[in-house]
Amino acid sequence: MDNLMRVFMGIVTGAKDSIWGILSIRDMNKEKETKPVNQLVTTTLSRRRKQESNRIPEIKSEETKISIRIFQCCLLNGGIFWASIALFSYLVLPGLHKLMNFVFSHSPSMAAFVWSWLRPILSCVFDALWVLPLFLLSRIINSLWFQDIANTAYRHVRGRPQYVGGFSKTWADNLFSFLIQVLFLMQSYLVRLLPVYILGQVAGIVHLCMLYSFYAFEYKWINMGWELHRRLAFIEMNWPYFIGFGLPLAVLTSLSSSFITSGIIFAIFFPLFIISGNEAVPMTGMCEYRLRLFSPVVYLSNAFFHRTINLDRQKLAARKLHS
Repeated sequence: MDNLMRVFMGIVTGAKDSIWGILSIRDMNKEKETKPVNQLVTTTLSRRRKQESNRIPEIKSEETKISIRIFQCCLLNGGIFWASIALFSYLVLPGLHKLMNFVFSHSPSMAAFVWSWLRPILSCVFDALWVLPLFLLSRIINSLWFQDIANTAYRHVRGRPQYVGGFSKTWADNLFSFLIQVLFLMQSYLVRLLPVYILGQVAGIVHLCMLYSFYAFEYKWINMGWELHRRLAFIEMNWPYFIGFGLPLAVLTSLSSSFITSGIIFAIFFPLFIISGNEAVPMTGMCEYRLRLFSPVVYLSNAFFHRTINLDRQKLAARKLHS
C-alpha cells in the first residue's frame, strides 16, 4: 500500500511540475535587481554586481528569444498548418459540395455520384501537395526551434551547456537516440493492439507519457553531459514521476484520432514542456522496481548498429583483399 501511495505521489508531482513549470516563463521576465554601489573602492562584490548588471541585456535578449520561438511555433503549427487544414475541411469542401449540388440541381443522384469520387480526389491532392510537404517541413523547422528554446532556457538557468563529448560521439549519441525514439513510438502503437481494449489503451498512454517526458528532458540532460544510457536508466528508474510529467501532453495529443492533428497539437504545446523540463527537479526513489519499457527498442537498436558496423567491416575487408 505504501508503494502504491508513493507511485501515486510521483505521478501527481510529475503532472504538477509539467504544468506549473510553464509559469516560469513569467518569472523569466522579472529583472534581477542590483543594489547601487556607492563605494569608490572596487571590491570583488562590486565587480560581481557590475557583471550581473551588464548581463541584464543578455538575459532580456534570451527571454525575448524564447518568447519569439514559442510564438513562431504557435504561428506555424496552429496559425498556418492547422488553420489551412480546417479551412480546406470546413470551408472549401463544403463550398464545392454546395456548388456541385447547384450545378446538378436537376439531378441530385448525379450530384451525389460526382461528389462521391470528386471529394476523395480533392482530399488526396490536398494531402499530397500541401499537408505532407508542410508536415515534413514543419518537423524540420520545429526541431530547430525546439533545440533553440532548450539551449536558451538552459543557459538562462544553468549557464553554459556541457555536451556529451566530441563531434563524432555527440553525433552517434543523437543518431542512436533518434532511432530509439522512432522504435519506441512504433512500440507505443503496437501495445494499443492488445486483445483487452482498456489494457491496450492504458499501455499506449503510459508509453506516450514516457516518450514525451524523454523528449522534454533530453535537451537538458544532453546539455548536462548525460550519455544516452544514463538518460534511459534515469527515466526508467523514476518512471512514476515521468509518467505524470508526460500525462498532460499525452492526453492532449490523444484527443484526435488523426496522426497529423496530433502532431500539430504536440508541436504547439511541446515548447512549453521543454521549459517545464528545464525547470523541474524530478522526484526520485518513488518505486523500487525499474520499468524497462525502453529495453526492447534498445536491444533492436543495438542489433541494428552492430549489424551495420559488421557489414561495413566486411565490405572494407573485401576491398582490402581485392586491392
